[in-house]
Amino acid sequence: MADSANIIEEENEGLPRRLVVAVLNAVYCTNVAALDELLNSLHPADVADLLEQIDQRDRATLLFLWRDGIDGEILSELGDDLRSEVIDLLGPSELADAVRDLQSDDVVDLVEDLGVNQQEQVLDALDAGNRVAVEKALAYPDESAGRLMQTEVVRAPFSWTVGEAIDFLRASDNLPEQFYHVILVNPSMKPVGYVTLGRLLGTPRTIHLTELTEDSFRTFNVDQDEGDIAYAFNQYHLISAPVVDRNDRLVGVITIDDAMIVLDDEHDEDILRLAGVDADSSLTDRVIATTKRRFPWLAVNLVTAILASFIISLFENTISTLVALAVLMPIVASMGGNAGTQSLTVAVRSIATKDLTEANVWRVIRREVLVGLLNGAIFAVIMGTVGWVWFDSPILGLVIAIAMVINMMVAGLAGTGIPVLLEKMGVDPALGSCAFVTTVTDVVGFFAFLGLATVMLL
Repeated sequence: MADSANIIEEENEGLPRRLVVAVLNAVYCTNVAALDELLNSLHPADVADLLEQIDQRDRATLLFLWRDGIDGEILSELGDDLRSEVIDLLGPSELADAVRDLQSDDVVDLVEDLGVNQQEQVLDALDAGNRVAVEKALAYPDESAGRLMQTEVVRAPFSWTVGEAIDFLRASDNLPEQFYHVILVNPSMKPVGYVTLGRLLGTPRTIHLTELTEDSFRTFNVDQDEGDIAYAFNQYHLISAPVVDRNDRLVGVITIDDAMIVLDDEHDEDILRLAGVDADSSLTDRVIATTKRRFPWLAVNLVTAILASFIISLFENTISTLVALAVLMPIVASMGGNAGTQSLTVAVRSIATKDLTEANVWRVIRREVLVGLLNGAIFAVIMGTVGWVWFDSPILGLVIAIAMVINMMVAGLAGTGIPVLLEKMGVDPALGSCAFVTTVTDVVGFFAFLGLATVMLL
């Protein structure tokens, strides 16, 4: 049997179907040796992907056979619902082995979305010191720096020299597995700067640490929102940053890997919410859970669709007199909806990255309206000609041309204005913006097209 790492390298596609089939065959044959050979060489993220790709029954059998295989890193890579399912399938001793070597921030990430009983299972598996650190982190608000930080910190008095710091690091038996900076603190345990390991190791022993501090140094408060922290890491190219309590004393550190996970999660949430899908949705969700999560925004879409249909009903006599209107009016609404979605996507992303602010919002809205005007004018000529030739009516061509321009301009205005307005109201601009923009472009498109037709054709 080919080694799993070689299969991935040969096919160069993440998690090849051939590997999944080989694992399932080993499960069906209860071949523990084959499972060990296939799974032990996989990266934890690949094992998590594999568990997501197989069904619940096969997952349970695999975990029963591969009893010592699941570790904390694999649990950290799983989605919330699947992680909860896997923890239920593990025995207390297996769970203890899995989480024992995790750093505090990884344990917090692992347990914060679990039920109370499962949280207790994980906490019981920790030694006393780690349990206290995790429970303290869980007391901080959701999505805050206190939840994101790890409490394992490498610190040194700011009065030390390079030699003293190196001797301390060599003698220490409790260093984190990975760290990037030595954080300098004053006698009150307040961080005053940090030194990278590269500069520390490349500098003579007699130099004071304060001479090596980085200009990028900044601290975050335990209550600060993790989204703002992820933005700062990305904006200022941070590698790690200390976290302080309400008295500015050092309590932890946030590293770039955790910050980037937050940034990726926020981008994923925006994409899902633009489609009216709950941000916690995944391919492993149960049917009932998925139905409940999608129902609310489908209900909103139904209401907005009824509103658009009501606008159409106002012009029932016009449509019955000229059937060609029924053929052409979906084109006006569809073009407006697509144009609005384009503007909306750019606006939501710009708000998330803090590129769209009060200082430039009107300039951006004006630009989107002008883009809508120009695109509308181009497509107005095309559809005006199509309407004229198709139905042998130049006036009908003029009606759809004017309606196209109006709706495309409104699409640019709504696509940018609605997410900005929602953000002002304290609502996530990605949540529901698409439904509102589509409603505006449908209503305006139908009203403009049918209203102009009523005035100019009847």
